[in-house]
Amino acid sequence: MSQVRAVFVEAPARLHLGLLDLRGDLGRRFGGIGVAIESPALRLEARPAEALTAEGPEAERLREYAGAAARGLGLPSGAALRLHRALPAHAGLGSGTQLALATAHALALLAGRRVEVAALAEATGRARRSAIGTWAFAHGGFVLEGGRKVSEEGPAPLLLRTDLPPAWRCVLAIPDVSRGLSGSAEEQAFRKLEPPAPDLAARVAHLVLMQVLPALVEAEIGAFGRGVTEIQRLVGEMFRPVQGDRFAHPLCAALVDALLAAGAAGAGQSSWGPAVFALASGDAEAARLAEAARARLDGRGSVAVTAFANRGARSWTE
Repeated sequence: MSQVRAVFVEAPARLHLGLLDLRGDLGRRFGGIGVAIESPALRLEARPAEALTAEGPEAERLREYAGAAARGLGLPSGAALRLHRALPAHAGLGSGTQLALATAHALALLAGRRVEVAALAEATGRARRSAIGTWAFAHGGFVLEGGRKVSEEGPAPLLLRTDLPPAWRCVLAIPDVSRGLSGSAEEQAFRKLEPPAPDLAARVAHLVLMQVLPALVEAEIGAFGRGVTEIQRLVGEMFRPVQGDRFAHPLCAALVDALLAAGAAGAGQSSWGPAVFALASGDAEAARLAEAARARLDGRGSVAVTAFANRGARSWTE
């Protein structure tokens, strides 16, 4: 058998559409829904080497995740890593999780091993709260995860994964404002949060089960979008004490309002933001919504239209 000369991994960004339960009264915390999108996507190259080297954007994080993966999975620590394309960091698109999982996956493939995504996440210290990025990396599409047991480590279980209709589009706007919380700042934010009222978590779960999921199965983007928009409103209330408002920045809030006023089926902020998304039924509607977003941003950020990714990360060898 010929030796692998290089491994390539391409992973889609993910949108976190909302948490289910910050209280943990039933023994599990967090939970949530999210989707994978085709663009932006990262692309990582890994080649065998005696020592660990990293090139391209995010080189420091590459080395960090590679070291953690080698220790956690018992893999050789030497590799020449090169990140050809990076996801926007701390924008709400899951850049850290996707980079960590891609790095661990590439090192495992170089060593001739296939490792389950949950083990990749545990080895690199991901999915400590949300597992949306982990399951989006593995499978793409729409994912629902069931929250972590309060007393246990490891990624939350995947409850449901399904394709999104291929014609649906996402308008993604990233304002040029302060980046979303991550790392120790995110840890501190969660510590500051008081448990929300029980009826708030119950309302989010009701919307997911009785509106968002049925609408997705029946490809009704109007009902799906209304459900996601209402979940965004409720989850925004949960995080108001640390964000200062329902969304991370006034421009994010203004973008959501402008996209809904322009006819978006649904809109909101992914994770801590500042990435804002809108749902469209097809290319023409998405193009119109993108123009509305650009007009509202007035040069203060980027706007793109992308399809939803109904597959997870892909890898190939040379």
